[in-house]
Amino acid sequence: MRGLTDKSVVVCGGATGIGAATAQRLAAEGARVIVGDLNIAGASQTAERIGAAGGVAAAVAFDLADEASIGALIDRAVSEYGTVHGLFNVGADLSPETLGRDGDLLEMDPAVWRRTFEVDLLGFALACRAVIPVMLANGGGAIVNTSSLASCVGEATRPAYAAAKAGINALTRHVASRWGTEGIRCNGVSPGLVLSETALATMSDEFKSFGLAATHSTRLGRPADLAGTVAFLLSDDAEWINGQTWSIDGGATFHD
Repeated sequence: MRGLTDKSVVVCGGATGIGAATAQRLAAEGARVIVGDLNIAGASQTAERIGAAGGVAAAVAFDLADEASIGALIDRAVSEYGTVHGLFNVGADLSPETLGRDGDLLEMDPAVWRRTFEVDLLGFALACRAVIPVMLANGGGAIVNTSSLASCVGEATRPAYAAAKAGINALTRHVASRWGTEGIRCNGVSPGLVLSETALATMSDEFKSFGLAATHSTRLGRPADLAGTVAFLLSDDAEWINGQTWSIDGGATFHD
């Protein structure tokens, strides 16, 4: 892909799954990667795999629920590589205590909604806010935010998660609209059912079969499916794509 060699990219949530796969793909395309995650052990493993493959990466501990921590992550990228050309927001609180308690409105716990919005939406907004001035100083840059199929399908549960992801779609359009003419592109990816390490460990065969039946594909998603798309959107090959959120879901949803 054009325009990733020697570029500095921050992955906010690169310890496992889509984030780890994307960090590795970006490094394979020649980018220098900052792998940020609350799970510093996992982030370090991702960075080590990149290094072993001949790439350049550094692992940094950070928390999407902590504004100062987000700012420090971007500062570390600037000090490590001189600037930031790309940002991939992918982290989320998928814990049993948060996502696992995200029931319907009659079962809602406001604390679950607050935590979900703080990490899954506000954290993304703060990361964008922290990196935009750095990108403006470069003459531009690219941001990719991770949304979800949940933002549009209307599930019977997980309304806080779905609302946060719908908010990410709006955030993506705002950044593209406000700073697009100054060289900053902001797009999103909306994954369907992706078999990450966590999903493989916790998802029943029945649920996997249900998910596959909802797609127009021969298989469920893999982290690498998102990694290739995100790398493309961060590259110069996507320089005329802005403000879009792409569904990467095996044809589970169709859009005009």
